[in-house]
Amino acid sequence: MAEVMGMSQTAISCMWRAFGLKPHVVDTWKLSTDPQFIDKVGDVVGLYMDPSENVLVLCVDEKS
Repeated sequence: MAEVMGMSQTAISCMWRAFGLKPHVVDTWKLSTDPQFIDKVGDVVGLYMDPSENVLVLCVDEKS
């Protein structure tokens, strides 16, 4: 991009940083190939939609 715009790599990097742009980060959704995936999703969603009495539901998001 720097070459095409006739700017330095540093200038482009500074602009990306200033605007919080991260073109190297890609947001994707990966669907499981687990044959029991649908059943497992139903179990987890069921905890949120209709929790039993005296139940604590926690969510832990995996990050790389």
